[in-house]
Amino acid sequence: MSEKKYSAGIMSQAFWFNEFKQYLNLIKNGYSTDELKKEVIEDNLFGAPNEYRAKRMYGYISNRANALENNLLNLFFSSDLATQKIINLIAVIRKDRLFFEFLYEVYREKIIIGEEKLDLADGKTFFNHKETQDDSLAEWTDATKRRVQSAYFNFMTVSNLLRSEGQKDYTITPPLLDIALERYLQANGETAIVKAITGEY
Repeated sequence: MSEKKYSAGIMSQAFWFNEFKQYLNLIKNGYSTDELKKEVIEDNLFGAPNEYRAKRMYGYISNRANALENNLLNLFFSSDLATQKIINLIAVIRKDRLFFEFLYEVYREKIIIGEEKLDLADGKTFFNHKETQDDSLAEWTDATKRRVQSAYFNFMTVSNLLRSEGQKDYTITPPLLDIALERYLQANGETAIVKAITGEY
């Protein structure tokens, strides 16, 4: 489902929903890999401030797009806005093992026990626990962990898993998944993703 190694790459990303949708539209319209790259980097499709940033955005967004098989791509275009945002989130966590584990082990557990809030201390506890399982995380600076956690909370807020009540106050708002998406994920052997996002047992 997701990469085996833990990565802090998400801290260099944004949710980029509109850009992701633009990119998928180009794929839908039959653009080749070379044409996609030219459109994003040379023609600056996403309005990046410089070529370096355009290349970075191309890398991250193309990586997300590559995480979607044709059936899920078709489902994206037939879905409402809320479901499209969830599919963008799914594309991210399919490529980011640590983010998936945060959703499954922290967000889901909060829902199961009836907690209404997710706060920064939950992220700190999560990272401390992960350090005991993987030495590579112990090498991350506190600043890196804070930036990764900030990205997690941002992505979850934009995709409507959380509602921000202030900089440090987040209310848990588990989504009701579109039934077609839920069935697709289950049929694809990804029930764990359904549970991570909705808090199901």
